[in-house]
Formats: sequence, C-alpha cells, structure tokens
Amino acid sequence: MNLRINGRIWLETASTDGTERFMGIGRLELLGHIQRTGSINQAAKAMNMSYKRAWELVHSMNTQADSPLVTTQTGGEKGGGTIITAEGEKYLSHYRALHERFEKFLADELANLPA
Repeated sequence: MNLRINGRIWLETASTDGTERFMGIGRLELLGHIQRTGSINQAAKAMNMSYKRAWELVHSMNTQADSPLVTTQTGGEKGGGTIITAEGEKYLSHYRALHERFEKFLADELANLPA
C-alpha cells in the first residue's frame, strides 16, 4: 500500500460569533505575491483569483490583526501600490516557519507508520 498523510494548518481568531480563519496557506501565498508584486491585483492574477476575492482576504486579515498586514497607497508620481507592513512580515515569517514544522511533523508521522 502506498500511504501518505495529508493535512492543513491555519491560524484562527475567536469571537462571540465563533472562529474565523486568519492565516492559512492560501493567504500566505497571497501575501507573498503582494510582497513580490506590490499589487493586490497582480497577486490575484498570479493566483487565478478575482481582485474582489483577494481584497476580501486582505481586508479580513487586516481587520482581525492588531494592526494591518497590508497597506495600500493611492496616486503619486508612479501610481499607487500595496505593501506588506512590519506586522505582515511578522506573520509571514511566523506562519512560514509553522507550516515548515507542520510539514516535518507529517513526514515524521508517515515514516513511523507500519510497513
């Protein structure tokens, strides 16, 4: 038998309405694309996602965090842009490390399965 172990890990926030996803692999990928391109629109295109959906995810993260993870700038000589804030960088770094540890956990558990 060719077994594998699969799973996902995300961070959630708790509220009186229940829980809401804050950070997962998809949001991490979106933030990474924003970081590289300086644009929510370009990040959405890179992920084959609508701009509206990308903006909703950014808005969700920004409103759940103590301070925004992403800020936008309008106008200017070269037009607007989008940047990942220091808070966003902190969460990117933390979640990437968490995800790497999770992937290692899955690999270790797979190695421990009976042959």
